[in-house]
Amino acid sequence: MGLADASGPRDTQALLSATQAMDLRRRDYHMERPLLNQEHLEELGRWGSAPRTHQWRTWLQCSRARAYALLLQHLPVLVWLPRYPVRDWLLGDLLSGLSVAIMQLPQGLAYALLAGLPPVFGLYSSFYPVFIYFLFGTSRHISVGTFAVMSVMVGSVTESLAPQALNDSMINETARDAARVQVASTLSVLVGLFQVGLGLIHFGFVVTYLSEPLVRGYTTAAAVQVFVSQLKYVFGLHLSSHSGPLSLIYTVLEVCWKLPQSKVGTVVTAAVAGVVLVVVKLLNDKLQQQLPMPIPGELLTLIGATGISYGMGLKHRFEVDVVGNIPAGLVPPVAPNTQLFSKLVGSAFTIAVVGFAIAISLGKIFALRHGYRVDSNQELVALGLSNLIGGIFQCFPVSCSMSRSLVQESTGGNSQVAGAISSLFILLIIVKLGELFHDLPKAVLAAIIIVNLKGMLRQLSDMRSLWKANRADLLIWLVTFTATILLNLDLGLVVAVIFSLLLVVVRTQMPHYSVLGQVPDTDIYRDVAEYSEAKEVRGVKVFRSSATVYFANAEFYSDALKQRCGVDVDFLISQKKKLLKKQEQLKLKQLQKEEKLRKQAASPKGASVSINVNTSLEDMRSNNVEDCKMMQVSSGDKMEDATANGQEDSKAPDGSTLKALGLPQPDFHSLILDLGALSFVDTVCLKSLKNVRTGAGQGPSSFHTDPIFHDFREIEVEVYMAACHSPVVSQLEAGHFFDASITKKHLFASVHDAVTFALQHPRPVPDSPVSVTRL
Repeated sequence: MGLADASGPRDTQALLSATQAMDLRRRDYHMERPLLNQEHLEELGRWGSAPRTHQWRTWLQCSRARAYALLLQHLPVLVWLPRYPVRDWLLGDLLSGLSVAIMQLPQGLAYALLAGLPPVFGLYSSFYPVFIYFLFGTSRHISVGTFAVMSVMVGSVTESLAPQALNDSMINETARDAARVQVASTLSVLVGLFQVGLGLIHFGFVVTYLSEPLVRGYTTAAAVQVFVSQLKYVFGLHLSSHSGPLSLIYTVLEVCWKLPQSKVGTVVTAAVAGVVLVVVKLLNDKLQQQLPMPIPGELLTLIGATGISYGMGLKHRFEVDVVGNIPAGLVPPVAPNTQLFSKLVGSAFTIAVVGFAIAISLGKIFALRHGYRVDSNQELVALGLSNLIGGIFQCFPVSCSMSRSLVQESTGGNSQVAGAISSLFILLIIVKLGELFHDLPKAVLAAIIIVNLKGMLRQLSDMRSLWKANRADLLIWLVTFTATILLNLDLGLVVAVIFSLLLVVVRTQMPHYSVLGQVPDTDIYRDVAEYSEAKEVRGVKVFRSSATVYFANAEFYSDALKQRCGVDVDFLISQKKKLLKKQEQLKLKQLQKEEKLRKQAASPKGASVSINVNTSLEDMRSNNVEDCKMMQVSSGDKMEDATANGQEDSKAPDGSTLKALGLPQPDFHSLILDLGALSFVDTVCLKSLKNVRTGAGQGPSSFHTDPIFHDFREIEVEVYMAACHSPVVSQLEAGHFFDASITKKHLFASVHDAVTFALQHPRPVPDSPVSVTRL
């Protein structure tokens, strides 16, 4: 019984497999339609240019409805807040906002040190920009505020424009901090202006030039920069200020040189805080399902370290640096120093692009996960207003934090209300509780920063995955990482973007070229080098490029085409021209001699001259045979046959054919260019195809290309095109590509149409080992 039960499912499976196979065979389809070239296709489909939509006209319309729509577009809080489901979302947003604020407090204090500013300015940057984003942002889950990458970029600017004081006097330190705050706030205003301006002109697509490998390589290198910048707080060292290229290397060397001067109390404080933070994070990961919210390890470490420092007097007994005075209350708005704009414009644009790239990438991840849409241009405006208004209130540039965003999502955050609640909690700390952290050791803040770098430093494993997946992306990652480490964050990003764009150009210059063959009993054509059953159609060459043809690769396309066809086209054309020139010279001499004969009217001499002329013709043909020995298109016997055929056909009226001249003929009569990969054409592409040579005698600026139609027609091969998209056809028409010699009848709807037409209109070809493929 058990045996029968076991065999039953197997029999049923076999029956199902047979049924599925029969269904697949029944799905074979047969279609009959006329052979379509572009001209017939346009008539059949009634082709016409698509109507153009002028979107800019709607931008200039002025009406009450248009003004209201613009208000809702740029102030999204008016759209979602009236529909806010209080009962369903408020509790989750409240818990999420408190959880994020608990993280925001220590990170704000720590990242302010990273930016080279007093810690209280990190709290300001955790309040103003967050509340502004609540009003203007469209992402419901990202946590805007201080971020390590942005802070270290700001720190490199503040340290270069307001370097470390030469001595440690309080007066110099106070003046230095004031100068750095002014630089950072002015930088934030300038970053905000860039972001708002780019967002209003719908320039949000600029972030698409920052590919994922570039962003991950850049943030990994920035994490290394952050780690190195915190070593002075971990070991209690006083380092010189380094900025510009190789500053990271100089800092590491100086840390190694001054390592014997480390303060034991500071090192022990940082080590203990780091161990506590790591243990708490491991517990959070292990007990993630059981805990309603993560254990606030950073806040507990902050409170515990402050109490221990105050109780044990770490600053006086062990020379541990502490945060110092944190003024209570908010600061009044301050106008930016416009004189610094010229010095900050380059760094501001870089920070604006990087900050937006990080924010929009995280925003789109959460939007896709929760099923809503993020407007990239409005996000750019919201982030810009956050930095612009925050800069007026002495904040430094901010973006969104990956760790806080994940906490906001995992603890039940549903909307921007969570961000507003966290900002209000930070406001309470600024007004009432900030001064309690006077004795907080800076080494603890450094430990918080370093432990939070774990996620970004784990991106070093990208090298292994990219090595297996895509070597070009790995190259972008490595160049970005290396350039950012060596040249600093601003120049590193510029080098990375330029390199990635150049790599795109290089990859289009070296696409995959292939000769296509027909898959048996189908109208499908594939690369004969990849598909063993795909066979070339006798007498027809089908050539395809995997990239569009434009000025950067038009010459490579032409060279690859001639190489893959197996015929030395240029040599054949040069030999043909040489023989035709000799033929013309011989005819001219014959006419001159006949003219002399008519004048002299001597018949015996005419016979002698006729013999001499015939002898000269024989000499010319023998010279032709010697010249053609350089061509190894076929075997020696075939060459002799071609020469013999040339001698036999010399009496034919047309003596300019390859056969008549004794030159070997290509083993195909038609060439089909599969242009399905073309997305656009430029003038260089048109000239590389057009049957009129350009570039000669037009000055040094003219671009020389080999016209494919002209060259292959010279060696008696007709050229057809196939599978062009409608925009490409329109560009061909606009470039006056079609004329009497190349019409739309040379352009076919598909490769199979072109092959069928070519076989119906063949030219005589010599015997070839290529097998016949039935259509």
